[in-house]
Amino acid sequence: MTTGATLFLDLLRANGVDFVFGNPGTTELPLVDAFAAEHERGSSGIRYILGLNEIVVLGMADGYAQATGRLAVANLHAAPGLGNAMGMLYNAAKADAPILVTAGQQDTTIALTEPLLWDDLATLARPLVKWSTEVTRVADLPRTVHRAAKVALTAPTGPVFVSIPGDVLTADAAGVEPMAATRIAPVRADVAAVAAAADLIAKAERPLLLAGDAVPRSGAHAALAALAEAIGAPVYLEGMANTAAFPSDHPLYAGSVARMTPAVRALTDAHDLVISIGADLLTQSQAAGVEALSPGKPLIHLDDDPWQVGKNFPATVAMVGDPAATLPELTAAVLALAPAATTRAEAVAADLAAKRAALVARAEAEADVLPLQPLAVLHAIAAALPPDAIVVEETLSTGMNTVRHLLPAVRPDSWFGMRGGGIGVALPQAVGIQLAHPGRPVVALSGDGSAMYSAAALWTAAHYRLPIVAVIVNNRSYRILKQRTRVLNGPSAATGTYVGMDLTDPAIDFVKLSEAHGVPAERVATLAGLSAAFARALAADGPRLIEVEIDSAI
Repeated sequence: MTTGATLFLDLLRANGVDFVFGNPGTTELPLVDAFAAEHERGSSGIRYILGLNEIVVLGMADGYAQATGRLAVANLHAAPGLGNAMGMLYNAAKADAPILVTAGQQDTTIALTEPLLWDDLATLARPLVKWSTEVTRVADLPRTVHRAAKVALTAPTGPVFVSIPGDVLTADAAGVEPMAATRIAPVRADVAAVAAAADLIAKAERPLLLAGDAVPRSGAHAALAALAEAIGAPVYLEGMANTAAFPSDHPLYAGSVARMTPAVRALTDAHDLVISIGADLLTQSQAAGVEALSPGKPLIHLDDDPWQVGKNFPATVAMVGDPAATLPELTAAVLALAPAATTRAEAVAADLAAKRAALVARAEAEADVLPLQPLAVLHAIAAALPPDAIVVEETLSTGMNTVRHLLPAVRPDSWFGMRGGGIGVALPQAVGIQLAHPGRPVVALSGDGSAMYSAAALWTAAHYRLPIVAVIVNNRSYRILKQRTRVLNGPSAATGTYVGMDLTDPAIDFVKLSEAHGVPAERVATLAGLSAAFARALAADGPRLIEVEIDSAI
């Protein structure tokens, strides 16, 4: 018998879904039961990947969706499960991750009584997704899944939500016909806007490029590099950079902009034209009364999301389009108006190289300092990373804007971060990313505070024997909050007392915590110990965790 549950899995299969990330409850039992047949299908079946709570489940789906650009599926448990996942859903929405989020709902026949675990799930999810609905008839399931997949995968991509009541999952679906998936081709920006942008660029003397997630998502690395070389501009990533939006080994790569607005303003004031390619200028933290751009600053803004273009600052030239489809035309138009700015590009590259060299020299100078210093730790990890490694980074106070100068992020799929700013993403994202790229080493860099939000992801890594290297940089505090509180220059700065920010008494033992989840672990306090542990972890056939004790001083 074909039920709503088996039909749902058939619809997912038709949309190229390989995994469903979930944590089951009573309202999901018909769907989980249908996975028994999937198990019998072997390699052609959809695999159910178990997370021990919904934070982990949504984080895994987020990582998989970002790493593949394909539809990921997360299955949550009724209202409490959706509530648990909301923080990670926020992150996924900010990262434009194409995820079909589903939740089991109580039967429609008893919904009016407001039974245990019931709530208006579609309304709860709606603020954080592109589309939200509840299926009330099994006959509507094909159109619902079809529409959900189309919306999630159409630029700007992002999560969608579907609530599926229990009686829809158990209903007889015989004769219900599937629907073919719809995919919308990338859009080129308006020809006149491209010409106007080229004219502005050709006249600029000190252009600045900002690159965001839309660049790697559209496969525009080479196209953006060609534009940067043609105009001789440094390329900065966003303050809350989430992906490898520009190759870190390119001479014009400038790293991330600072996360505080005054620093961003100082940077943009030094340039006579700002060109934003898929970047949101206000993802960094704000300082009241300070704007990232001066009034009237010439701005060219290209994005595949109309909402972002000109959202916070008036764009002199506004372009809605896919970067990979638009940038070659823009570069050709620029070169037709002015020769390539080779001399300017060489000067900019030399300046950036000197800054990178100074940072590396500082990291090397701190190599023998104990307790371990953050820059030295990052530099040691960079030396140990294989060329095809994927880094999932959530180091906050340890990395800030320096981590991407020290650790390579060359390929479009080589780096993932925390676009939404909600902590706890690194460990579960690493699981989803490793499932997306099973042949590549995945390294999750997390602070101690962040890791405690989603430590249960370690169990999933162990259960499925995923070769993930988790590095917990432990400063025994919410150090970034201490740094920000000290800037207030109030009682905390005067007394050295930071309330609610120390993770001591007792200290968290990440080695024991990891081993309790089935992941072998070791603690290191020297760079030599870190390098040796990292080599052992990379050679292992399953997950490993390294706890790195670093200086807790602020």
